[in-house]
Amino acid sequence: MIILGIESSCDETAAALLEVKGDKFKVVKNVVWSQTQIHQKYGGVVPEVAARQHVEAIMPVIQEAMGKNSKPDLLAVTMGPGLITSLSVGVQTAKTLSYAWDVPLIGVNHLEGHLWSYLLNRNQQEAKNKQITNLPAVGLIVSGGHTELILVKGIGKYKLIGQTLDDAVGEAFDKVAKMLELGYPGGPIVAHFAAKGNSSAIKFPRPMLTSANFDFSFSGLKTAVKYHIRDMAPTGSLSQAHVNDVCASFQQAVIEVLVAKTIRAAEKYKVKSVILGGGVSANEELTQNLKLKANNSKLNCFVPEKWLTGDNAAMIALAGYFNKQKSSKNNWKILDAEANLRLV
Repeated sequence: MIILGIESSCDETAAALLEVKGDKFKVVKNVVWSQTQIHQKYGGVVPEVAARQHVEAIMPVIQEAMGKNSKPDLLAVTMGPGLITSLSVGVQTAKTLSYAWDVPLIGVNHLEGHLWSYLLNRNQQEAKNKQITNLPAVGLIVSGGHTELILVKGIGKYKLIGQTLDDAVGEAFDKVAKMLELGYPGGPIVAHFAAKGNSSAIKFPRPMLTSANFDFSFSGLKTAVKYHIRDMAPTGSLSQAHVNDVCASFQQAVIEVLVAKTIRAAEKYKVKSVILGGGVSANEELTQNLKLKANNSKLNCFVPEKWLTGDNAAMIALAGYFNKQKSSKNNWKILDAEANLRLV
């Protein structure tokens, strides 16, 4: 089976071809056109600009992904959550192709794509059924728009057990980078300077670390960083060494909370594995800390390779395959984008 995945939930226009043979997956082509440089001057994604860029890029990206293939056996498109203007471009394009090609179409939850993206790791080369049997699991989805803990009992069998009460972790990274005037997007920039700093230099708070639930809050931590910068540099100037320490200390505070709550949830629900997904899973300190703590608790730890951490269409094709029984040749008539679509 050949599946064409289409992703346009935010500021990446992506298309991918996924081949499924027996219990193996193979990413035939994965194309991602990023708008990061376009939005850098605004310090964040501008929805109207993103949508226009998707309109211009989506067909060339799909054509590149398709190559010499005439049509796929299944179409999978991100239907939400995300920016409604961006989502609509991908959904309408997929509906048109589904009608023109007479190919079944299925709408995919973007978060479900992130959750299972590790199954496409090139360095694992394991049968999907073998990996999926390491369930139940606790999934940590971390990105610019989402911070959620999901109890995973199987494909489509999810329970939300924790989420951010304010800022998503990726959003917090962006805002700290903006305070320090480091640029956008904040995640990789903060991580870059954090690698040069002392993570113990500044005692930032660990919000909700010991709370009885599995929810998160990063607004207070963000505010603590703001006040620290104000107090240390009333004129608006910090040494590079101090900037490095702020980044390292902030990042460490975030990681400690994320990892501690994930492991605690895993122990409470007596799961076999923890799964990491989303753009922030590209943070090497986070992945290393989670793997270490999971190993100490005798848990499997599944983390996507870096090329799968950001928004991509390969993970959408995969999630579409998992949910292919929901597809219908008439689906193009009823499928709509849902900006606030929930996984559970």
